[in-house]
Amino acid sequence: MNEFIKQLVFNSDGLIPVVVQEATTKEVLMLAYMNQEAIEITLRDKIATYFSRSRNQLWKKGETSGHIQRVVGVAYDCDADTLLLTVHQVGVACHTLHMSCFFNQVLETNATDELTTLLPELYATIQERKTNPIEGSYTNYLFSKGIDKILKKVGEETAEVIIASKNQNIQEMTMEISDLIYHMLVLMVNQGVTLEMVADELKKRRQLKAGK
Repeated sequence: MNEFIKQLVFNSDGLIPVVVQEATTKEVLMLAYMNQEAIEITLRDKIATYFSRSRNQLWKKGETSGHIQRVVGVAYDCDADTLLLTVHQVGVACHTLHMSCFFNQVLETNATDELTTLLPELYATIQERKTNPIEGSYTNYLFSKGIDKILKKVGEETAEVIIASKNQNIQEMTMEISDLIYHMLVLMVNQGVTLEMVADELKKRRQLKAGK
């Protein structure tokens, strides 16, 4: 048994609640439960495995949908009765196809920066379309046509951004840049490039520049 498991306080059913957080955006994705076996499997495989109270059995997140959670960190609180799981979410966390299970907003202030979740949510939606195609979806149309079509659209949208910039039209630039970002995300999903990969590369470049 991992030494830290001995420190944990399980409830009367032998379970402990687990708060799951996306490592890149810090968004809270879901709340689940683990028993000792689920914790041990999660630590061993680095893939989130929980205990289903309704089915009374272990379940690996994303085992059927493909929306697995790659574990990058595990911590427990001051009372040792709650775990915090930090993950890289593949696809979406919620069965409703939302990025997070906490999408029913009751109170919202300006403190919430939508930019921190917008790109991951859009990426996850595009990834979901690739995994589970929907008839009539433009995203699925691009995937069905393949890499040449996707690259053609990226090129076209790049040219549109250049033209809008030369025209010094802010509204047109905003629209064309948005189109370019969307098609770049489609390209990334198609080629298996994640936002985390891009973030890691940008961090390396920032560190190199800071060291100069």
